[in-house]
Amino acid sequence: MGSSTALEKLQRELQIEANDLSELQKGDYIIMYICTSSDILKNHQVRKKYTIQLGENELALKLNSLNEDTNLCILEGPVFVRQDLAEANATVRKRIEYIAAELERMDAILQDLEEKQNSKKDVILKLQQGIQSLYAGKAKT
Repeated sequence: MGSSTALEKLQRELQIEANDLSELQKGDYIIMYICTSSDILKNHQVRKKYTIQLGENELALKLNSLNEDTNLCILEGPVFVRQDLAEANATVRKRIEYIAAELERMDAILQDLEEKQNSKKDVILKLQQGIQSLYAGKAKT
């Protein structure tokens, strides 16, 4: 009687933890301003986009090798607009800072999501082991 109630309790806990893990993997929780765990894939995709943009902007910084009198134009909508070299470099540096900060933030979110998933998996594994040991105990009797 005691082992049957203990078994039922472990099974309920297992179901709750499995549901929590499933919720995490579906992305129903919100962490900071980005979605969660099944959104790990989305996080990786956005991170890849930012990494590409970071490389492009770092390449753009090589404009420093241009002469000050070089005509520099940027695309604003459908029109090219002349821009000062110093202003263009400042804009690119700010973009690089922003992208680098976003990458760091996304890395922190990703690490947090993975830690939560691993924690839930550990709890589920322990509950499953408890259930198995109760079944093994019943089988012996």
